[in-house]
Parts: sequence; C-alpha cells; structure tokens
Amino acid sequence: MQGKDDDKGLEWQAGIWDQMSKIYAEEVDERFVPVIEGVIARAALSPGEQVLDLGTGTGSVTFYAAPCVGADGFVIGSDISLDMLRCASARARKLGLQNVAFREGGAESIPAKNDSFDVVLASLSLMYVIDRAKAAREIARVLRNDGRLVAAVWGQPDECDIVRFQDAAARFAPRPPVEGVGPGSMQDCSEFIEQLAHVGLRARVESASLGFGFEDFDSAWNVLALSLIHISEPTRPTT
Repeated sequence: MQGKDDDKGLEWQAGIWDQMSKIYAEEVDERFVPVIEGVIARAALSPGEQVLDLGTGTGSVTFYAAPCVGADGFVIGSDISLDMLRCASARARKLGLQNVAFREGGAESIPAKNDSFDVVLASLSLMYVIDRAKAAREIARVLRNDGRLVAAVWGQPDECDIVRFQDAAARFAPRPPVEGVGPGSMQDCSEFIEQLAHVGLRARVESASLGFGFEDFDSAWNVLALSLIHISEPTRPTT
C-alpha cells in the first residue's frame, strides 16, 4: 500500500510536470529524439503488438511506436500529469492517430489489467518513480509471457552533462518532499535490475553516447534549469 509520504510526493511531481508540458512540447521533446529512437530501435516493435508507454509525457514515444505496431496494434501512454496527457491527446488528434490512447497513472499503479502488453517502454521516466520495487511488480503484472521492457535513463554525471547541469540547478530549487528521484537517480541501475529479477524479469544494461545542443548557455538554462528553480510546492487543481 502506498504511504502518505509517497502520495504527497506524487502530487508534488504531478504539479511540476503539469507546469512543464508546454516547454517539453516546444523545446525538450525534439532534443530528446535520439533517446526515443534508441528505445524504439531496441524494442523492435512488430505489427499487432500492444504497447505501454510508461511516463509518456507529451506523447513522443507513443507517436514513434504507433506506426511500428500498425492498425492491428495499439499504444497506451500513461502519465501522472493531466496537463501532459492533455497535450499528448491534442497532438494525437492533430496527427490523426487511431491506434493510441492516454491514461492517467504512474508506474506504481499502472492503469491496465494483468497481461495486457507485449512491450513496456519507459523513456527517461523511471528516474522519477518513487517506489521502484512496486513499479517492477506492476511492470511484471501488465506484461504478457515473453513480454519485454525497454527503458532509458541518464548515466553518471561525469559522462552525462544534463545530469551534472540539473544537479547544479537543483541546489537552488525547493527541497523535494521525497528523496531519490531526479535525472541522475538511476545512474546506477543495479538495484532496479535486482528488483526486476525478483519479479521474474531479466534485464541487462547497455550504454550509449548521445548528443543534443542549445544555441547558448541562456537557452540551456531556461529549458533545463530555470523551470525547476521557480517551482515551489505546486499542487494539482481539485475537480
């Protein structure tokens, strides 16, 4: 059962992502295309497969996966941010995609029945999961026999400039209500690999060097750091 601290942490995270959907759609998604392409290539999706895009954000991975599975397949993108999901849904309508859908939900409580998916994709989202042991159980639950998980996370700060950059920026941001989440929180994947093994999922780690650039330092700061610094304990609107 999820505790009150975890609930507070999820609410805090959702509030942050709700405020960042515009900057992701306009600035971040395009720059992260090399990561998305790497995830899609390793997933080796086939026509007719059922796919979950875990932590879909504004839907970029879902949109790459949709043509791979074709009209007989389906891709569901899930996220804890309602604003991100609204953005993803609007983009899907604009693209005219008929084989995608979006649902609210996090990795610790995936909005799907048992044995629902052939593939689970998690591109740069697992670093923000609060209870990764529970997430591992949930991923195993929704995957079919012989299903596969393909995920991407950022590496060590000395090898990954974005982690070093955001670690520096985080020193000026409000202290989060939960520890152990953020861009560099899975630079060592060994614990999560063990958690996956405990639920019957074998995994291996591959490393790749990818690059993306900004016109100048101010642009990088505004996209990657400033939005974090000026967010202070946001909360989601009640309905």
